[in-house]
Amino acid sequence: MTQSIRNFVKTLLSERGKSVEFSDTDALFTSGLLDSMAATELMLHLESDHGVDLADADFDISRLDTIEDLSGFLSQSA
Repeated sequence: MTQSIRNFVKTLLSERGKSVEFSDTDALFTSGLLDSMAATELMLHLESDHGVDLADADFDISRLDTIEDLSGFLSQSA
């Protein structure tokens, strides 16, 4: 699961002309690596490919700022 998320984030970065290496604990959004459009794409990916419902109005994307956060979130949602 972590590798799938990592690959998707690499794709998002590549689409934005960024070819940076990142670790599972590097901030993706608060660091500015990914923007709000990428957050939307990531949320759609999580919903469609991982069956997670992110429709809650109180959902905060900063809870998913790292690959580690994303993997933990998906594990809890399973």
